Amino acid sequence: MTIPFIDLKAQYAALKSDIDARIATVLEHGKYVMGPEVSELESRLADFSGAKHVVSVSSGTDALLVALMAEGIGPGDAVFVPALTFTATAEVILLVGAIPVFTDVSPSTYNIDPADLKHRVEQTIERGQLRPRAIIAVDLFGLPADFVALDTIADAHNLLVIDDGAQSFGATLDGRRVGSLAPVTATSFFPAKPLGCYGDGGALFCDDADRGTLYDSIRVHGKGSNKYDVVRIGLNARMDTMQAAVLLAKLDVFESELTARESLAQLYDKRLESHFTLPPRIPGATSAWAQYTIQADHRDALAAELKARGIPSAVYYPSPMHLQTAYQIHGEGSGSLPNAEQLSHRVLSLPMHPYMDDQVAEQICHALVDASEAVSV
Repeated sequence: MTIPFIDLKAQYAALKSDIDARIATVLEHGKYVMGPEVSELESRLADFSGAKHVVSVSSGTDALLVALMAEGIGPGDAVFVPALTFTATAEVILLVGAIPVFTDVSPSTYNIDPADLKHRVEQTIERGQLRPRAIIAVDLFGLPADFVALDTIADAHNLLVIDDGAQSFGATLDGRRVGSLAPVTATSFFPAKPLGCYGDGGALFCDDADRGTLYDSIRVHGKGSNKYDVVRIGLNARMDTMQAAVLLAKLDVFESELTARESLAQLYDKRLESHFTLPPRIPGATSAWAQYTIQADHRDALAAELKARGIPSAVYYPSPMHLQTAYQIHGEGSGSLPNAEQLSHRVLSLPMHPYMDDQVAEQICHALVDASEAVSV
C-alpha cells in the first residue's frame, strides 16, 4: 500500500458532492473572477477567524506582499523575519525594496525567538543604516508564535507585527484564532495547507477598515472607485472564483478536520515520545498541524530508510534562509543563528492529514521506530 504524505484524494472522495456542486454553480453563472463566492468566502473567513476584515488574494506570497505594500515599506526599511521558514516570507521583503533581518528561532517552539528579535532590533537601531518597520512572525508547522512577547517589542519600537499564518490557519492562542492574533495576518490556501484550494490562493486578515480598503485596492491593480480609477500602484492578485468555491466546500468540514489532525498528532505523540523529540506544544495554544515534525538523529539516513519501507517524509527546511544563496548578503553567515541551523539538520515531518486511519498511523510509527534503530547501529 502506498501511504500518501497528504491525502487530497481521500479528502475529495469525502467531499466530492459538495465540491462538485460548488464548482458547477460557478460554471453556471460564469463569473470566474471576483464572483459571488469570493465575497461569501471572505465573510465566512471573517466569522471563523474573528477578524473584522478579510481580503482574499491569489496566493499566500501575494498576501504578504500586499501587506508590506500597504504600509509603504520599502528602501531603507528593515523587516525582521525568522530564518527557519520558506523563501516566500523573506522574498517579499526584497520585492518591495526593504531588507530582511534574519532572527533566530526558539528551540522550544521553532518560532521566532523574542529575545533574539529584541537584540536584533536594538542592533539595527544602533547601526543606524536601516529603519526598523515590521516583524513577520511565522507560525511554523501550525503552532502560533508568542504574540504577547512580540507585541511588547513592537510597541517599544513602533513596529507592525504581521502574522505569517500560511501553516497555522485554524490554530488558536488563548482562545483566539489565527487571523485575530496580530494587527495583520497573511495566510495561504495552497493545496497542502490545512485549509487548501485546488491551486494557489491566500487571504489577509485585519481589524483596521483602512487597511482592508488598501488591500482591496492593491489586489486589483491599485483601483480607486472602479478598476479604471487607478490611485496607487498595485498587483493582479485576485483570488479566482473557482478556488473560492472549493474553499467554501472545505470550510464546511474544517472544524472536524482540525479535530482529526489533533487526534492523529496525539496518537503520534503516544507512540513516539520515548524515541524522538516530539513537536512543541505550548499552554493555551492549539496547532493546525500543517506538519507533524519530530527531531531525529541521523535525520537524512532515517528519511532514506523510511522511503525504502514505503513511508514518505519531508524536511521543512533543509537550510535556513540566511544560508541560502539568494540571502547570504543579508545574513551574518554560518553560526550566526545556531538554533535555526541546528533544527534544519534535525527536523523530519511525517504524513499528516485528517483522513488517515489509526491502522496506517500505527504502521508509520512502527516503521519509524524500526528504521531509527536500523540507522543508529
